[in-house]
Amino acid sequence: MIIIVDAMGADNSPDVMVTASVKAVKEFGVNIKLVGREEEIKKVFAANSLPQDGIEIVNAEDVITMHDEPISVRKKTESSLAKSLAMLKNGEGDALVSAGNSGALLVGATLFVRCIKGVRRAAMAPVMPVKGGLMMIVDSGANLDCKPEMLEQFAVMGSVYMKNIHGISSPRVGLANNGAEETKGTELYIETHKLLKQNEKINFVGNVEGRGLPLGECDVAVADGFTGNMILKTYEGAGKMISEEVKNIFTKNIITKIGALFVMKGIKEFRKRMDYKEIGGAMLLGISKPVIKAHGSSDEKGFFNSIRQAVNLVETDVIPQIEAAMEKEENNA
Repeated sequence: MIIIVDAMGADNSPDVMVTASVKAVKEFGVNIKLVGREEEIKKVFAANSLPQDGIEIVNAEDVITMHDEPISVRKKTESSLAKSLAMLKNGEGDALVSAGNSGALLVGATLFVRCIKGVRRAAMAPVMPVKGGLMMIVDSGANLDCKPEMLEQFAVMGSVYMKNIHGISSPRVGLANNGAEETKGTELYIETHKLLKQNEKINFVGNVEGRGLPLGECDVAVADGFTGNMILKTYEGAGKMISEEVKNIFTKNIITKIGALFVMKGIKEFRKRMDYKEIGGAMLLGISKPVIKAHGSSDEKGFFNSIRQAVNLVETDVIPQIEAAMEKEENNA
């Protein structure tokens, strides 16, 4: 298995991409192609005395920054991201991981690697911790202007992902909304509710309010990109705030510090569950080959887990499963 890694364009490039790749080669037994400025990448190997076994460096002198327009992926053909996407398209790797410009990655993946047949739009689909398990948010920012049919496709693809990757036999699909009643929300959400309710291929549990998401009322939360991104960022911020507040409580004075000794294991487990870096990045759901968008500020742990996600996508053949599901949807349309 070969994983293509875009080594540039993120906050901690290329250091984090190099160290995480070395660890991934050792733990997963995969080969990795690091795409980026060769001299900078080699300096990281040398400075940390890291082995290059199983890792090939593919030189790309140009970089798409976080400030570049998404369409720049077509103009900066010698950038690490454009080269990585071209390599994935040409079969030079089995999956791609990038922590670079989200918009450029999405546009490039759509234009070059292409969407699965029948998929109207690809979506950002991160998985978040909830009470009792995990939940996928789809879409979390790729498509601000959606149609009901697009949200229906997100529901189908998200269900396939959660079933194959996380072993949930019948994933509960919820439509993120401002009320549980069928008539709640904008016209988009009212019409989407009708489609999801009629779709026998998914386990639709109805509208799910914001407070119900972290309580684990669904396994797949369907939303337009604007709403989904608000949910994601609020979730991340709340998780960080709660984690820091718990730490403050137990470090307030000598008594609370002593009390912390008795619950330290539980505290560590809680903080680990609330840390998005433990899960990794977000899959570009609907693209014909595995593409993972890692957080732009990923540290080694976060990027390593994003590579782990890519490996899981390849090993579980989730893309062919999604293709089959979308073909059935198209035939039944």
